[in-house]
Amino acid sequence: MTGALETLVAEPTADFALVDSGHGRKLERCGPYRFIRPEPQAMWAPASAGWPADGEFVGGSDEEGGGRWRLEPQVPAAWPIEQAGVKLHAQCTPFRHLGFFPDMAPHWARLAALPAGSKVLNLFGYTGVASLVAAKAGCEVVHVDASKKAIEQARANAQLSGLADRPIRWITEDARKFTAREVRRGRRYDAILLDPPKFGRGPEGEVWDLPQHLPALLADCTKLLDADSRFLILTTYAVRLSALALEGLLQPLAGHLPGRVQAGEMAIREEGRGLLLPTAIFVRWEHGSVHRLDA
Repeated sequence: MTGALETLVAEPTADFALVDSGHGRKLERCGPYRFIRPEPQAMWAPASAGWPADGEFVGGSDEEGGGRWRLEPQVPAAWPIEQAGVKLHAQCTPFRHLGFFPDMAPHWARLAALPAGSKVLNLFGYTGVASLVAAKAGCEVVHVDASKKAIEQARANAQLSGLADRPIRWITEDARKFTAREVRRGRRYDAILLDPPKFGRGPEGEVWDLPQHLPALLADCTKLLDADSRFLILTTYAVRLSALALEGLLQPLAGHLPGRVQAGEMAIREEGRGLLLPTAIFVRWEHGSVHRLDA
């Protein structure tokens, strides 16, 4: 283990920006609308005292808590935006999200740089932004999520982006079951992306608990890589885990592969002050000519 952590920073875009943050909240611009959401890591004072917004999520401080949206009448059920060159439907979800995770932008840049024809596995693929970025780059994509609704939303985003005819396999299945079956079949991938939740259930009631089940899943993922593969990226929002712990987990599992393992934090840059709001931790194995797109 190197112990040297890297910080991946998502910058403001035309359709999304962290406008301000502080006192346990954040103000974000998403398309033409502004929203306030809880953010426990924003322990500093905000730049501005007043936050005009089109909606606010109140009550719950994290994904496992309660809470609900208070929205102005002008906010629709969904609206189109663009991220990383693909289009998607943004929305105010019951779990306080906006239908995508903007801090994943550095990962999307790596996917966009893959050679055409690369085989990409996107586990816990949610609404599919990463899958669409890879498909637009000419990759063959396998998108796996346990939620049928998430798969439907991902398909709708593919249609919105004009990528519905690209080679994307949409699979509603438990990620562990699917990956284990791919290992038995002797499959390989050029790139693997994992963004697992802390806790969840599969389509047949399978229980997913990140600390308990991640090691075996990650071990299977490394078996789907070889010396010609480009990268594997794991992102987690489990705040009780350390980036160094993820590095210690992946390092021996990827010991049969060339290349290097790097861990670190992910953050979103505040639009005005340039302050970095931490959002998640990651670990990445990479090999070959993948260059520093996040520098």
